[in-house]
Amino acid sequence: MDEQASAQTGRDDAPDAPDPAESERQAPQPGNTSETETGSAGPAPGTAPAEPPRTPEDSDETPARPSDGDGTGDAPERTTDEAADDKARADSANQVHHNNVNQYFLGALDAPEMHFGIGAADSAHARRRAVGRLDAGEADAVLASYVEPDCFEEAVTALQRDGAVVLVGPSGTGKRAGAVALVATVAEGSDYVVLSPGRSLEELANGRVEFAKGVGYVLLDRMHEGTTATADFDWRRVRDTVREHGAHLVVTTVHEPQGRAPEAVRHVPWRAPDPAAVLRVRLTRARCAPETVERAVALLPEGCRTAEVVAAAERIGAGAEADAVWKEYGSNAAAPVREWFAAERTPQEWAEVTTLAFVTGAGFRDFETCQQRLERHVARAFAEPTEEEAAEAARRAADRRLALARNALVTVEERENGALTRTALVFAHQQYRAWVLRELWTMRSTVYWDGVRDWLTELLGDGRADLELQLSIAQGLALLTPSAFEEVVQNYLHPWASGVAGPAGQSTATLVLHCMCLDESLAAVALGVARDWARSYDPVVRSTATAAFSGQLGVRFPTDAVHTLLRLTGRGAGAAFALAGLVAVLAECRQDTGAVFRPLAYRLRAQRDLPAGRSKEGVLDAALTVLRARDARTGRPVCADVLVHSPAQTEKVGELWAGVLGNLPRRRRALNGLYATVAALPSACEDPDPAAVRLGTAVGTALRPGEGPALRAGLEAAVRRAERTGPAPTHLIHLFLDAVLSTEE
Repeated sequence: MDEQASAQTGRDDAPDAPDPAESERQAPQPGNTSETETGSAGPAPGTAPAEPPRTPEDSDETPARPSDGDGTGDAPERTTDEAADDKARADSANQVHHNNVNQYFLGALDAPEMHFGIGAADSAHARRRAVGRLDAGEADAVLASYVEPDCFEEAVTALQRDGAVVLVGPSGTGKRAGAVALVATVAEGSDYVVLSPGRSLEELANGRVEFAKGVGYVLLDRMHEGTTATADFDWRRVRDTVREHGAHLVVTTVHEPQGRAPEAVRHVPWRAPDPAAVLRVRLTRARCAPETVERAVALLPEGCRTAEVVAAAERIGAGAEADAVWKEYGSNAAAPVREWFAAERTPQEWAEVTTLAFVTGAGFRDFETCQQRLERHVARAFAEPTEEEAAEAARRAADRRLALARNALVTVEERENGALTRTALVFAHQQYRAWVLRELWTMRSTVYWDGVRDWLTELLGDGRADLELQLSIAQGLALLTPSAFEEVVQNYLHPWASGVAGPAGQSTATLVLHCMCLDESLAAVALGVARDWARSYDPVVRSTATAAFSGQLGVRFPTDAVHTLLRLTGRGAGAAFALAGLVAVLAECRQDTGAVFRPLAYRLRAQRDLPAGRSKEGVLDAALTVLRARDARTGRPVCADVLVHSPAQTEKVGELWAGVLGNLPRRRRALNGLYATVAALPSACEDPDPAAVRLGTAVGTALRPGEGPALRAGLEAAVRRAERTGPAPTHLIHLFLDAVLSTEE
């Protein structure tokens, strides 16, 4: 069973009662938990809240629009309980403000002036899942240009013998492509499934993953579980489980076995294929002229990782000159940076490149202000200057712009800002940024980096850091992660996730994980960090985890995101709003929104006949919040877009609506939300009638006997209220109701 199928059955998300041990460990915090929708951490990024507080696009001076209105005049009266819920939610929302973070991040991916410099930062790559069944086209693309390394046959032999093999090697050596090539070579069928890197050996062995005969499974960048005395036994169980089902499993990891390697499953040291051979194959397939191929191979610089060769080949194959392309990869990209660092540098020059590494794209005034603040924090990392050095430093500080103009690593861009242009300071080549951070980490002491940490925390904590600055800082930390993972996690991500740097710090921590998802070698690392946050005793840290899973991380690993968020529902970490935000982002990225709807419907169905309790209330609240979520850009209910663009989800959406309509305390809000969804269909497509009928049929099929008339009465009342102030979608509502009632015949 693949990752998506697991979500569909609810197997991974199925606990029907709260975990008593967890309930004891994490006592509810006053003002942070409730049996209903109170206590959430605020709307998930990229989604307007299902009810007040205001949607992300509303300014401080603009009153919030009705949560269930759609321009038709539907503004239901508020009950005392609902008003109290709103107040509690608004109070809690002040703790964490992640509004618009996801929308800003996705918009930045498409902005031509935004230099990410992190992995394959194209929008299409970032907007698709990293797990689940591998598309045939994607598998064919990998296999068509694959070049086998010299260790390939060893891995094939081990996979044929044991049914499982582990590829061990550093990032950028082609382990992902190698894993796909291995299962294609050995597995009987042509179906390939990518498993979540969060899968443990226990889960692989005990049936949490249902292996199918003839299918090849790939688990990329497996997380490090630590060394245990039972490692060989655990791997033996995994091997036997895979064999028993007639499947094949390839696992990749950067973590070498500590001590004696497990004997049950071969751990093959993985080496990159010949870069020249990779380049030739790819350029030949791109129909490049022979002379172009040979020239590109001759100019191939040393130190290029396989991923860099692939990226360069794509650009050269598209018509770029090899001379220009190779300047940005391997030793060629590093040379100018290393030359700059090899010279004697003043404290101000160190501060210049450090500031630019984290504050890229700022104008002169903002950049100089940030640099001055950094210089104060790192001053103690340098020896006391002599009188002559102090005089020179004062002279340079008097005209920082001339000093920047003399810095070979820095350049100025003119960026469009509406009808005008603005000046932005950036690195002369975007690849310089990663190399600068590597050199800084290698050459500067802990005292210096303590100053950098305090400086960045201050920038975020003073309340003036906008999303552009937050994203720039996040990019810098993501680029620093391969060189200094523990430094980034322990000194930046975890403290910021806990609120040390305020709401902007929490948003920046989530943006770091979003940026890490752009790099195949860092995506699993980001997932591991967020999972740790979700298990935290600190409700503020858990709220940051929910924000992370509601965005880019959830797009890349939807099953992990939904499993985690469903586990957190009802615990005051904003999980319900995060699920709504994830649906909105998945819908915008045209990914499978069923990753949320399927397990949520499973849980709602499993708990429908159980007595009220925290677990049931949490699932009901999550379902209602997801169904009533609105797109932050259009203001339209997200479900309306899903019904139009993903009609296959109609059955599960209808089941969810039926579940919340059948709960008396939530029926009024559910009716208002359903009315708003049906009323919004005309704005989502040209012909809304089929969508309304499909939804009505799905809802009617899932309703319990006798619930149809109450639904009709509620929706007709909503139509009458709307007609008092303007036209109402009477035709659509009647179509929907006729479809609902037709299922009772």
